[in-house]
Amino acid sequence: MHIPDGYLSPSTCAVAYASAAPFWYVAMRKVKRRLHSRFLPLIAVFSAFSFVIMMFNLPLPGGTTGHATGVGLAAVVLGPWAGMLAISVALVIQAVFFGDGGITAIGANCFNIAIVGSLVASLVYRLVAGTSPTGSSRRLLGAGLAGYAGINAAALLTAIEFGLQPLLFHDATGTPLYAPYALGIAVPAMMIGHLTFAGFAEFFVSAGVASYLQRTDPGLLAREAPGAERGKPDSLKKLWAALAILMLLTPLGLLAVGTAWGEWAPEDFSKADTRREIAAVTHGQAPAAAPAGLARLSTVWTAPIPDYAPPILKNAAFGYVLSAMAGTGLIILVTLMLSALPSRTRDV
Repeated sequence: MHIPDGYLSPSTCAVAYASAAPFWYVAMRKVKRRLHSRFLPLIAVFSAFSFVIMMFNLPLPGGTTGHATGVGLAAVVLGPWAGMLAISVALVIQAVFFGDGGITAIGANCFNIAIVGSLVASLVYRLVAGTSPTGSSRRLLGAGLAGYAGINAAALLTAIEFGLQPLLFHDATGTPLYAPYALGIAVPAMMIGHLTFAGFAEFFVSAGVASYLQRTDPGLLAREAPGAERGKPDSLKKLWAALAILMLLTPLGLLAVGTAWGEWAPEDFSKADTRREIAAVTHGQAPAAAPAGLARLSTVWTAPIPDYAPPILKNAAFGYVLSAMAGTGLIILVTLMLSALPSRTRDV
């Protein structure tokens, strides 16, 4: 669900950045008031959790792969505004340093996953959980459904953005310049995998971690629980320890074979075996070569650690773990930089 460079036209990317900017601005204004409190480490840990959980690839129908995003859990614990900042930080670091998502498509990926995903997840959680106690099973159901709804809303937007490209951007002969798949192909292809495997993975991740927090630190769940006693959250050491275990387990994400739908590299279109795989999940429509605009924009940026595989390492599993650690370290660095921003004295 990370849109690479070249799949969206420059004008589409510009619209996506312009659409995301007001939400980032409002989110920063709301969160800035708490940057010098215990709230900042919370943003860091859930941003890092999102980064790491997206490294666990899952096999999807048709031979493609997908993953959970952590967007539901971030919205449940942090609220929609801080949640969208946490997920945005993870997405930006993935694109810039690891080539997971394009530089030109950062606005679109953040708008789809971090912004719309967070808002939808938060709305669903509040509707389902209502005023129930923080330790209730109703809140676990709400957290699970929040994750399920958030990831599927993001997947639907991504599919629509893909599907509009051949309709709006093509050459004089009608050949698509960017993503080559129409809405009738893109929407079903994206949604089948996310309504089933990826969506349920997000459900269980969100509900499972929420259940863990109910037992270990229920105060973290009180922020989005109307009328609940917030209390003072416990130390985040347990959360960081759990995250460290997840980082060590990230090589499990390498077991899923295949590429995420709509994330094929330009050279994949000219490889016979890969073209057969593409055709299998696109109703047989696999162009013999990458669209011209896609091929051109795909070279805009080369990530220093592409595909979470440090060039100096030969062991893929160790490289994956090292990438998870590096990504988490970068997230901590970014949040420390945010703490240097001037804050407002009035609390939210």
